[in-house]
Amino acid sequence: MMRILKYGEIPLEQILEREIPQNTVADAVAEILARVRREGDRALLDYCRRFDGAELSSLRVTEDELYSALSLVEPDFLRVLERAAENIRAFHQQQKRSSYVINDTPGVVLGQKILPIEKVGLTVPGGKAPLSSTVLMDAIPAKIAGCSRLVMVTPAGPDGQISPAILAAAKVAGVDEIYKLGGAQAIAALAYGTETVPRVDKIVGPGGAYVSEAKKQVYGLVSIDMIAGPSEILVVADGGSDPRHVAADLLSQAEHDVMASAVLVTDSPDLAARVDAEVEAQLAVLPRRDIAGQSLARNGKIIVTPDLAAAIDIANALAPEHLELCVDAPFDWLDRVRNAGSVFLGRHSPEALGDYLAGANHTLPTSGTARFSSPLSVDDFVKKTQFIYYTAGALADVSADIARFAREERLEAHARSALIRTEAEGFEGR
Repeated sequence: MMRILKYGEIPLEQILEREIPQNTVADAVAEILARVRREGDRALLDYCRRFDGAELSSLRVTEDELYSALSLVEPDFLRVLERAAENIRAFHQQQKRSSYVINDTPGVVLGQKILPIEKVGLTVPGGKAPLSSTVLMDAIPAKIAGCSRLVMVTPAGPDGQISPAILAAAKVAGVDEIYKLGGAQAIAALAYGTETVPRVDKIVGPGGAYVSEAKKQVYGLVSIDMIAGPSEILVVADGGSDPRHVAADLLSQAEHDVMASAVLVTDSPDLAARVDAEVEAQLAVLPRRDIAGQSLARNGKIIVTPDLAAAIDIANALAPEHLELCVDAPFDWLDRVRNAGSVFLGRHSPEALGDYLAGANHTLPTSGTARFSSPLSVDDFVKKTQFIYYTAGALADVSADIARFAREERLEAHARSALIRTEAEGFEGR
């Protein structure tokens, strides 16, 4: 089922290769964006009809619809939502930054203000896999940051309704308003604004190829969180790991999408063979076995290394979205990990724990971007404004140095703007 590769016997490039999705939707997305910008709600309602099969007279979810959906959610699931939300709040509360002021030099005040982004759009996939967990992960950090308006978009089904689980999560997370929109048209509505949908300052949240491409095309007009690629997991496991557990964790990502990537790196040839067999056995009974099977055939692999140190080196080179360390003494290896979106330590921390309940964010960098980017956090929902104050005397002390720097860059007007306020030597034309 899964390719088994031996470290050192094949080129490293083959071990590290990723299938890169081809962008075939750029022109179609550009057309959707342009039409929504031009026609507003009329275009949105037409796209809801064409793409979602939903005949809508209104895009916004009403309070009656919201409370009706809540009545359809099982109390036990509401309890789970509340528990997850509590954990997410506790984790992200630690990320809050404070403004600061520096006043160490007489006559000089410097500082930085931390300000929440005012209006944020949240995209939430619906359809066959309604991601209510995404609502919590995206909305709660924004609320902690102090964003005043959270605008959620998620597609309605042919009956014109949104998944009750998604609406329940929005209520728990404190989303301010919800619109029945998905795809590139939802990104267009958030980026440009329409008669009904407000224009926002930043868009966060996952989506398929159309959503990702739309976010890329509107970036600059609005901010975005990241361009997310297919989901991925890399499990580093030693010979003491249970092959059933490792196989289940690999399949937990493979079932996301045919482009998803599930990789095992182990120093145990015996574990490699047993996991391969266990993956095939578990795959046979999965409801999404067609998707998971294609994912494993395309991007699944097992890499056998001479030791765990080499396994960690491979993990750092791949910079996976999710990294599991199913090894003895996992904390001994944590400092060796340089590139990963989220690290799951030990044999009892499956990736699904992070997806739903632990509290750390599950919106993570993919496709190797963990080399330079980070999980979604409160930082993504704030901006920083700095301020500078000098008295006349303090400026006089430094104006000559300002002028020297400016003239080195051949920017005479810069130099004069400092010197004109002082009696400093070197100003001509007073």
